[in-house]
Amino acid sequence: MEDPIIYSKDYLVSGEEYRLEKWKHYDILKTEPVPNNLSAYYESEDYISHTDASKSFTDKIYNIVKAYMLQKKVGWILKEKSAGKLLDIGSGTGDFLNAASRYFKVDGVEPSEVAREKAEKKNLQLKKELSEISDQYDVITMWHVLEHVPNLDHQIEEFHRLLNDDGILVIAVPNFKSKDAEIYKEHWAAYDVPRHLWHFSKKGIQALFLENGFQLFNSTGLKFDSFYVSMLSEKHRSGQQNLFSAFLNGLKSNLAGANTGEYSSMVYFFKKTLK
Repeated sequence: MEDPIIYSKDYLVSGEEYRLEKWKHYDILKTEPVPNNLSAYYESEDYISHTDASKSFTDKIYNIVKAYMLQKKVGWILKEKSAGKLLDIGSGTGDFLNAASRYFKVDGVEPSEVAREKAEKKNLQLKKELSEISDQYDVITMWHVLEHVPNLDHQIEEFHRLLNDDGILVIAVPNFKSKDAEIYKEHWAAYDVPRHLWHFSKKGIQALFLENGFQLFNSTGLKFDSFYVSMLSEKHRSGQQNLFSAFLNGLKSNLAGANTGEYSSMVYFFKKTLK
């Protein structure tokens, strides 16, 4: 029996519908078709990952949680690496790098000129492309970025090039096997097509990286994400915020995740499998 195709809509910019199809033999979905002018789909004031705005109620919650989670993320890394060089790919406006710079020598890559300019005001000089980086690092991080990259195979090759043999790779992505994804189905905000080209499960990302020279050694859930994603999903589904319903569904997702290990978003920690 063939895997069912999920159809999801771009609620942010175009209103267009896209297919989510199984990719190769992995438990990973790929967005089809991929628009030729993908950068145009990021041109929205509501796309807040590259802004520091606090206009709406949702933005305010996002930024409060972001400040708390920055310290959590750094703490998770410090349990594995207490010093060294850190590269953040997809740095946005640079808040994570600023938090990490207390402990690591940091570099960052960010393709958005607007985001790089905002990071520069925070005394961070970000590179535009990964090809500009030639150093090797003790820690490489990608916080909700891997789902955006056009070529997964090339990206993994770059991880090998840039990561020290005893370094760690930290990747956070949404998890389409979470309870909130099951509840909201095609309205699940973390599908975010066509900006999200890839949709990962825990099983899928672990298998992909193992076949490409990386061993998963730890993972954890980003528990606040279920509430944020549920708020957006409620609006996609009904046109209303429905904060109470969003809170209940976010809570359901985290309770289910506590049993299954499948949270709305996951952070994965990898090491190279050295021969």
